Amino acid sequence: MTYQETLDWMFGQLPMYQRQGQVAFKKDLTNIQAFSEVLGAPHKKFKTVHVGGTNGKGSSSHMLASVLQAAGYRVGLYTSPHLKDYTERIRIDGQCIEQDFVVDFIQQHKIFLEEHRLSFFEMSVGLAFAYFASKQVDIAIIEVGLGGRLDSTNIITPELSLITNIGKDHTAILGETLGAIALEKAGIIKPQVPVVIGEFHPDTHRVFEEKSSTLNAPLYWAKDFELPAYIQLDLKGTYQQGNARGVMACIEVLKHRGWSISNEAISKGFSQVVQRTGLRGRWEILQQAPLCIADTAHNKEGLGVVLKQLTALPHEKLHFVLGVVQDKDLCQVLPLFPKDAHYYFCAPQVPRALEAEELKSKALEFGLRGEVFASVEKAFASAKEQSSLRDIIYVGGSTFVVAEII
Repeated sequence: MTYQETLDWMFGQLPMYQRQGQVAFKKDLTNIQAFSEVLGAPHKKFKTVHVGGTNGKGSSSHMLASVLQAAGYRVGLYTSPHLKDYTERIRIDGQCIEQDFVVDFIQQHKIFLEEHRLSFFEMSVGLAFAYFASKQVDIAIIEVGLGGRLDSTNIITPELSLITNIGKDHTAILGETLGAIALEKAGIIKPQVPVVIGEFHPDTHRVFEEKSSTLNAPLYWAKDFELPAYIQLDLKGTYQQGNARGVMACIEVLKHRGWSISNEAISKGFSQVVQRTGLRGRWEILQQAPLCIADTAHNKEGLGVVLKQLTALPHEKLHFVLGVVQDKDLCQVLPLFPKDAHYYFCAPQVPRALEAEELKSKALEFGLRGEVFASVEKAFASAKEQSSLRDIIYVGGSTFVVAEII
């Protein structure tokens, strides 16, 4: 198979949460454990840091990878979803996995994957672990896909676990309350392995305290760590300050465990995240006049912070190119958007996308007015046509909307 044929097979053959939603979620680790055995347990051949949470786990993973790269380590990075191409999910020192490796790996294991009906995410995790082992990374930052306890990445025993924060997302799978969701996320805490919690919340802190106590896992709160004054972030979203504090706590814990990370490496790592890791779509400035900003925030907590920063910027009028997926709780997120803005409703090109007409209708219930467009691209083009140089255009609502623009 060619690379494109391989991707088509991976996307089409088996469930993929990114495209299909809840039906693709596997509720145990049997498949990935069996696959790992066939692969020779590659995840045991390198050190790892496991990163979970509701928001910020992608940014935090990239920050941590950037700092460790600056410290001179060979660093694997596994994240999801991708924005433009599948290979973005699996990187070493910022370089994406080679397409040939993906093709050869799937071809070699295709019979096993078909017979055991592995999900898209399960096969991707196996591929990432095999790749990192074959390239002999010093350490790999592994981002949880969904939840924690039952996520395919949860077969690793890391040097350290990081749980960024807890918010109400994927409630149909993870639970309706913050406590229930926290319990699922806390599933990545391992016996005797330190864990950093990025955000203290009255509804969830006891879950982490009890879990870590039961497993004798040292527990650290990011709020107890200072972000050094010399750190300048190249990621400009205000929400990145909280992520950076959690990452700084992780760095201190890693140093305590014998990892050599100088202040210079910390400074370079935090200020060169995009350059070193290729991170995209986080408060990304697409153009200056009118100012166009794209951001992948897609739930109440993430959007709340982003929209607060956005509306505080000096502007004449706000324009929103907006699209979402079907399982989004719109009653939670739509009230966050300003009523005096103009909306360009669209649907990203994935099966999970909510029809633009339906989004427009729901948005109207919350006083948000605008037009429907046949594609994200056409919506963005119209927003630019209708904007003055002192206006602001925001592109978002879903990772997939951002992916089609950048």
